Amino acid sequence: MEKPKSEDYRLRALEESDLQQVLEWRNSDRIRANMYTDHIISMDEHREWFEKITKDDKDVYKIFEFKARSLGVVNATQIDRVNQKCSWAFYLGDENVPLGSGAVMEFLFLKYIFEELKIRKLCCEVFGFNLTTIKLHQKFGFREEGCFKQHIFKNNIYQDVISMALLVDEWIINKPKLEKLCFSQN
Repeated sequence: MEKPKSEDYRLRALEESDLQQVLEWRNSDRIRANMYTDHIISMDEHREWFEKITKDDKDVYKIFEFKARSLGVVNATQIDRVNQKCSWAFYLGDENVPLGSGAVMEFLFLKYIFEELKIRKLCCEVFGFNLTTIKLHQKFGFREEGCFKQHIFKNNIYQDVISMALLVDEWIINKPKLEKLCFSQN
């Protein structure tokens, strides 16, 4: 199978016209299983969230697309321009995505974060049971910085949360290798 081409993918700003699709993804069992907030979200609550993030310059939300088809959401939150750091999260909402889409989404967002937003340190938190995401982040150079033991009550037990981070210097070193990993070189 041919690797995807970089021009087939893009990140674009989340728009009001995306709200219905994003709400459907966000309320799916598959996505809620890996979120801190896992109740079914109403459209009113979703609109309130959208209004809040559009007014806040400390949050950036993007839609990840393949050939103009929306596949998922990626965001940076708690953007701290003084310390040049922020947190991030993402999910593929669509289940029928080209192989490697998660890696491509991660690559494009890291490029955006480090090269456009000029962030120095990118942080994230991942449930300890979410080994697929932990391994993906590690492939991109993220390192575990800590473990919050029994941190979030989920699935009727307190779950561990893994704290991970990537520094811009590590991104610069790994970017060429990661680009080859994600895209064909045509």
